[in-house]
Amino acid sequence: MSRTYAVAAVAAVVLATVLVGGFGLRISRTTSDFYVASRTVRPRLNAAAISGEYLSAASFLGIAGLVLVHGPDMLWYPVGYTAGYLVLLVFVAAPLRRSGAYTLPDFAEGRLESRQVRRLVSVFVVAAGWLYLVPQLQGAGLTLKILTGAPGWLGDVLVASVVVLAVAAGGMRSITFVQVFQYWLKLTALLVPAIFLALAWHDDGRPRVTFDEQLSVFRADHPLYATYGLIVATFLGTMGLPHVVVRFYTSPNGRDARRTTVAVLALIGVFYLLPPVYGALGRLYAPELIHGGDGDAAVLLLPGRLLDGLGGDLLGALIAGGAFAAFLSTASGLTMAVAGVITQDVLPSRGVRHFRLATLLAMCVPLACSLMVSRVPVADSVGMAFAVSASSFCPLLVLGIWWRRLTPPGAIAGLLLGGGSAFLSVAITVSGAVRPPGWPHALLAWPAVWSVPVGFLAMVLVSLATPGRIPSGTNAAMTRFHLPEALTSGRHR
Repeated sequence: MSRTYAVAAVAAVVLATVLVGGFGLRISRTTSDFYVASRTVRPRLNAAAISGEYLSAASFLGIAGLVLVHGPDMLWYPVGYTAGYLVLLVFVAAPLRRSGAYTLPDFAEGRLESRQVRRLVSVFVVAAGWLYLVPQLQGAGLTLKILTGAPGWLGDVLVASVVVLAVAAGGMRSITFVQVFQYWLKLTALLVPAIFLALAWHDDGRPRVTFDEQLSVFRADHPLYATYGLIVATFLGTMGLPHVVVRFYTSPNGRDARRTTVAVLALIGVFYLLPPVYGALGRLYAPELIHGGDGDAAVLLLPGRLLDGLGGDLLGALIAGGAFAAFLSTASGLTMAVAGVITQDVLPSRGVRHFRLATLLAMCVPLACSLMVSRVPVADSVGMAFAVSASSFCPLLVLGIWWRRLTPPGAIAGLLLGGGSAFLSVAITVSGAVRPPGWPHALLAWPAVWSVPVGFLAMVLVSLATPGRIPSGTNAAMTRFHLPEALTSGRHR
């Protein structure tokens, strides 16, 4: 691929992101605009924005890389990522919006009337957000290095800088428009080249793709367990991802939150049809990536492998722009979520000035980690973040919304035992302290199978053991969650 075209594509995406974010800045005037866009984002716009931030580096590059290296078993990733919204639609979307919260810690404190629970949830939101941000930054570094030969750290720093600028400038208003633009860019950047690549493969007469060889050292030991770990993490982790949850607070009411979720299912379902195509073609045209540890690069390299001349350069540049949009959109949503928590629970004021300071703080730690920590395949790294979310926020949201007997001690026990054990497992896995093969590595690398039940059981058992700690406002909160806004308050919150 021509480096000139690649650099031009990345520069165009960065410039467009700044300009679109600037439009949002012009209409961001209040604190509510910065946090939740004054709760005025309609379903279609909100669905595109959610899809834009949800389709991360793991979706754009990682799934194709895993299909290339590990075969069709990795199709559970897109299935799980999509099905997670179905679970969110059924159990969480409308009640969460009706809670009137700005963030997950707001929801936790409002439901359980406990500052201690709020502080603990804040810690988990920040930790999960940082864990998810690292692979976005590392993916940007990999992409820029492959496309332009630039130092690996440059992509990390570039994405971090643009995201801080966009989020700090206009908050939720700005990144809403940015993420809508980036969803359609990402879809176009995969769809158009996929059509030409499929036609080129058909004309080339290459044999059908097979996946007979078992190449995965990472999953070769106990692959069935690893698959279930992936399924549980992706199905249940979506509902608690901080950058996903915060967008539902921007809906005008609970009904619009449900309609938004249905639209998201359609938008991301269409997108996830495409990455497996790149993974399968990578088996034929980039087989050296299977053993080289750079499976995430398959999407970026395929246009140059199948198509010569200007056509390959232009399609490669389009993919490069889409990849950078993936890093920018997801990193923007995560930074927004983390900055909101830092502003409300760490800094002394909740004003716009402190929100901008929190945005810088929210990016500093993951940027430092991305530069110092060795790179894990991007989809695997994101899968670990899903495991932490599934083990902590999923039990809190489901039981908090649907079970009247949840108590603050129960919530704390579930968060510490479920979410804490999952986070510790992820940390040990990333550090390389326990390596495959063997059950210890499998249990730590894919903790959701056991950590999610631990989280639920701890919350239920400790709550049943502390019936005197049920919050006094539980009945009022449950009524607010489950009845339309017009029936509970006479107005939309």
